[in-house]
Amino acid sequence: MIFAKIDFINLLPFHVYIKKNIRSTQTKAIIEYKKSYPSLINKKLKKRKVDSAFISSIASRHEKKLDLGIIAKKDVLSVLLIPGIDEKDYQSETSNALAKVLKLNGKVLIGDKALKYYHENKKTSFIDLAQEWNDKYKLPFVFAVLCYSSNKKELTKLTKKFNKNHIKIPTYILNQYSKRTGISNKDILDYLKKIDYNIGIKEKRSLKLFLKLTK
Repeated sequence: MIFAKIDFINLLPFHVYIKKNIRSTQTKAIIEYKKSYPSLINKKLKKRKVDSAFISSIASRHEKKLDLGIIAKKDVLSVLLIPGIDEKDYQSETSNALAKVLKLNGKVLIGDKALKYYHENKKTSFIDLAQEWNDKYKLPFVFAVLCYSSNKKELTKLTKKFNKNHIKIPTYILNQYSKRTGISNKDILDYLKKIDYNIGIKEKRSLKLFLKLTK
């Protein structure tokens, strides 16, 4: 199984989980080699260069998927819009589309750089796009979905016991991400409390609505 990894803090619990549950050192090496940002991983799955990955919701329309994703119940802190001149974030098709659906103009920031911006600029004006979606539609927002082109049985077996509440992130890994992003361990852990992964009824309704609005 060739799995591509979104190398953002929001999937840190999942990657700690699979690292513990994948026995093949070759598969672990492939995951590290294939890591990238969302919009590039979308293309890799579309071209079948990888078997499975969390891909942007907008790119999941015709893909086979499991009930796992990257979800914000309300605010998310890592998908922001700074009002002003429109500027897309090349790393995320979904966040750019979300700003358009919400009819908001400005610069889109996603991922770890957005989270860092939030902590460094709390007094400035910006909009949390997940919160804006929740305010408008009273639904959580699904930013990415776990999709696959093959190896469904293996992927299902690997992910079925994943529960973020049972994952303890080792301090040395937190330290690595903190050093890389400039975000403190405490802020990383507080941020992860805002991220959910299980796609239930409300999440499916939200995803369906978003895909309808972006069709």
